[in-house]
Amino acid sequence: MTTEITAGTLGSLDLSHAPLALGGNVLGWTADRDASFAVLDAFVYGGGSMIDTADAYSAWAPGHVGGESETVIGEWAASRGHRDRVLIATKVSQHPSFRGLAPDNVRAAAEASLARLGTDRIDLYYAHFDDAETPLADTAAAFSRLVDDGLVREIGISNYTPERIDEWFAAVDGEGLHRPVALQPHYNLVERGFEGGLRGAAERHGLGVLPYFALAKGFLAGKYRDGADAVDSPRAEAAASYLDDRGRRVLAALDEVAAAHSAPVAAVAVAWLRAQPTVVAPIASARNVEQLAPLLTSMTLDLSHDELASLTQASI
Repeated sequence: MTTEITAGTLGSLDLSHAPLALGGNVLGWTADRDASFAVLDAFVYGGGSMIDTADAYSAWAPGHVGGESETVIGEWAASRGHRDRVLIATKVSQHPSFRGLAPDNVRAAAEASLARLGTDRIDLYYAHFDDAETPLADTAAAFSRLVDDGLVREIGISNYTPERIDEWFAAVDGEGLHRPVALQPHYNLVERGFEGGLRGAAERHGLGVLPYFALAKGFLAGKYRDGADAVDSPRAEAAASYLDDRGRRVLAALDEVAAAHSAPVAAVAVAWLRAQPTVVAPIASARNVEQLAPLLTSMTLDLSHDELASLTQASI
């Protein structure tokens, strides 16, 4: 059975007027507290509403323990009085103190996230990565109980295979649990593996898709080109790896469409992603307000059928 995806919505969450999620992975890491506050302010005043983070952000950084992003977001929301103006999505399974998706851990991690965020509910709570050691039905039931208890509004799944998504929904249907409404995969103009089985799973189960790495770690912003010296971020080496013949075709196509709209290359790349089937809101991060500007532009940039087709063809 295929479940209909209502345009711009994730269950009770409405993103139809703000089809973009601000990635929180850099907040409290490469964007310090002041820079994070400035980006969050500009995002909200620019019309954005969903902030996407995870309890593990940014445990990978020296001196960090995880939860830094949630803490910054919580402090910002409290200082601005903005909690009710934004939708906050966070995730469980990768925090060093809360690994995996065993039911007791899911509950404890959610309570820890709520404390760091300074809020009484998580708008969208994801299973960040699959946990093969825990029966999936137990995980699905644990998430459903969080909804019953009012700690979580909607459930999401991230980095799962199509088969495991089907298994989650089998548990939902068998036990009468709350249904996940969102899927967060790796997907962008140069990473298109989602378009096979994962998109099929999203269509089968009515999952709104929020792709991460919408700008391919910065490559689709056009910073990494032949002869360019752009090694100003921890992601530079990964982004530059896309600069092959295919990557050059993609950049050329982006340049052409961007020129036609007098728009930034990054805005065009995100607008292409937003136009793909099942996608509700791409996720992209910004270390500063300057990087945020083209992301905000993408929310209202509509590309023609021919422009979308040219970008799709260039990335094959």
